[in-house]
Amino acid sequence: MRMNDPSVRWNDTRRHGARSVTETPLQKTAITLCGSLRHGSINETLRRHMSAKLREAGVAVTDLSLADFDMPIFNEDLEAEHTPDAAKRLADLFRSHDIVLIITPEYNGGITPLIANTIAWISRQKPSPFRHAIFGIGGVSNGKYATIFALSHLRDSLSKVGALVVPTLLGLGPAPEIFDENGAPNEPGIQWKVGQMVRELTHFSRGGI
Repeated sequence: MRMNDPSVRWNDTRRHGARSVTETPLQKTAITLCGSLRHGSINETLRRHMSAKLREAGVAVTDLSLADFDMPIFNEDLEAEHTPDAAKRLADLFRSHDIVLIITPEYNGGITPLIANTIAWISRQKPSPFRHAIFGIGGVSNGKYATIFALSHLRDSLSKVGALVVPTLLGLGPAPEIFDENGAPNEPGIQWKVGQMVRELTHFSRGGI
């Protein structure tokens, strides 16, 4: 472990006149958000479940609703006149948390307009909001392809702006059969995949890069 690792708090203690250095890992922090604002969205169900699993793993999780970050459709004319305060606030949250989890439906083989517009606005903020956190992405669809096209699109977009996305893509489907009455996945394979994403999000690090 490097002494300058930002994820570790170093404690200087002395025993019998000798200096001893111990390490205490800091609690990781996360924000989770959903690319659908629809009431009763099955993707919001997945977001809530993932938040709960991250908390079980010891992560301090902040649940976000993009309804609280209203932004007009991006264009550079608007940017020149006035960058929405919501874009600045959301970019600050991306910079200040260790984990960012984005859950999104699939629209026409791609990400939702809400997610596309959100990324467009915050990608213009400086310094980059994408170079601190570890990113996880997932989604639920009614079809057998389980949002894989949207997640591939989202991974490409995030990678383009410098984000580090964990390998596991949490694409689930068909909905709603995959969840029980408590909003938890009811298939062992999906439960394992959820656990694998949590392990990756909590163990991967950019190492200060």
